[in-house]
Amino acid sequence: MMGSMSSCPFCLIAAGSIDADIVYSDDQVVAFRDINPQAPVHVLVIPREHHANVAELARADSEQLAALLAAAAQVAESEQLAAGYRVVINTGGDGGQTVDHVHAHVLGGRHLTWPPG
Repeated sequence: MMGSMSSCPFCLIAAGSIDADIVYSDDQVVAFRDINPQAPVHVLVIPREHHANVAELARADSEQLAALLAAAAQVAESEQLAAGYRVVINTGGDGGQTVDHVHAHVLGGRHLTWPPG
């Protein structure tokens, strides 16, 4: 399901209509630095196709979900996070999701504590 290009900021980033610090891009995903980083490395990985959350994406296109996670691993490698990193996918308001376009946070560059919050 394609999102509305006029209302979803992540669709606009994927389309190149909003500037972002892109660190990885292919035909299925785009990865860019978070504008409010929570770690020295904080990159968001999004599918180019609009899906509101990870459950919707998993139901609709498991191959695209796999591509999202593969891109997160590629970002971690290119950002030199061999000492460790975290991939977080928030879902829904209670889960901390603030943009209704599924996205994975790749966090690293420092020791990350548990529980996260």
